[in-house]
Amino acid sequence: MTNEFNEIPELNVGDTVTGTVVKVEEKQVLVDIGYKTEGIVPISELSSLHVELPSDVVSEGDSVTLQVKKLTDEEVVLSKRAVDAEKAWEDLEAKHDNKEVFETVVKEVVKGGLVVDVGVRGFIPASLVETYYVEDFSDYEGKSLEVIVEELDRSQNRVILSHRAVVEKEEEEKKKELLDSLEEGQVIEGTVQRLTGFGAFVDLGGIDGLVHISQLAHYHVEKASDVVSEGDKIEVEVLSVDRDNERISLSHKATLPGPWTNIGERVSQGDVLEGTVKRLVSFGAFIELFPGVEGLVHISQIANRHIGTPDEVLEVGQQVNVKVLDVNEEDERISLSIKELEQEKEQVEVKNYEKDDDHSGFQLGDVIGDQLDKYK
Repeated sequence: MTNEFNEIPELNVGDTVTGTVVKVEEKQVLVDIGYKTEGIVPISELSSLHVELPSDVVSEGDSVTLQVKKLTDEEVVLSKRAVDAEKAWEDLEAKHDNKEVFETVVKEVVKGGLVVDVGVRGFIPASLVETYYVEDFSDYEGKSLEVIVEELDRSQNRVILSHRAVVEKEEEEKKKELLDSLEEGQVIEGTVQRLTGFGAFVDLGGIDGLVHISQLAHYHVEKASDVVSEGDKIEVEVLSVDRDNERISLSHKATLPGPWTNIGERVSQGDVLEGTVKRLVSFGAFIELFPGVEGLVHISQIANRHIGTPDEVLEVGQQVNVKVLDVNEEDERISLSIKELEQEKEQVEVKNYEKDDDHSGFQLGDVIGDQLDKYK
């Protein structure tokens, strides 16, 4: 059996020795440390965590550093846990001082959080696992997490770690990077996070921006939910960026075709449309034909008679039929007429009357003829 000692060393309780694992049994491990007898490492001294089988921790042939826990003529009891713990505490103290981020593997899910092996038993409370609420932690067992040391108390053997702090730091860095990259006029895709009475907050990938209700559509919007829903992916244009206060103003309306875009494909001269009276002015009435598209009925085109003011015939909110006289997409103007429809209606009524008269079943000559017959 080979080892690094040429003679039997003198041992004392508390000494640190290095040896080779020669046998892994059910409840203990035998180690050759060059002493007159092989050292024994009980299963309880293999790790700071609960161990089911010694073979889960070491294998035959492994070189291990151990501390002498008990020494008699018959046996030498050794501890791997004590050496690992001493080294771990020094390492954890340095990580805590430097706020170092490091990886650790979840060994066990317990009530209230996660247990990890960091040389000693480390604990991640449920509140420090994620930035959001987690219902069931069962999927975390065996998972590798990046953590920082949140709290250390060697006298209480207390090691509190946080994965949440790492995530928050990453999110903060990502937010700052995104904030610095945003420019006025930039068009990007975002996800609607939440709706309020004054608009919609949109996640741009780590930071939220506000689309004011007036910037949701080209037409008047009563409620943000009439246009978007939470979870929707929408395009927005950056209106302004306040980096000091982390406020971003956005517009969804600016990314949408205007209400007048290609209006000539939807409205033609001679079309008869239904609209809503939106405004009455001294020279006529503005009629909303489509959301954001209004046409003008000049006062001379409101009625088939002379009127002094539009409100003699119309009122705001009234539904009316209008005839399109002219469409000018470039100037965003549509000329409309109600009078022409009235005139056309009268002409149809006259024609129908004349048609009915032609087929009444008698002629003027027939009536006169009847009268003449009386004098025969």
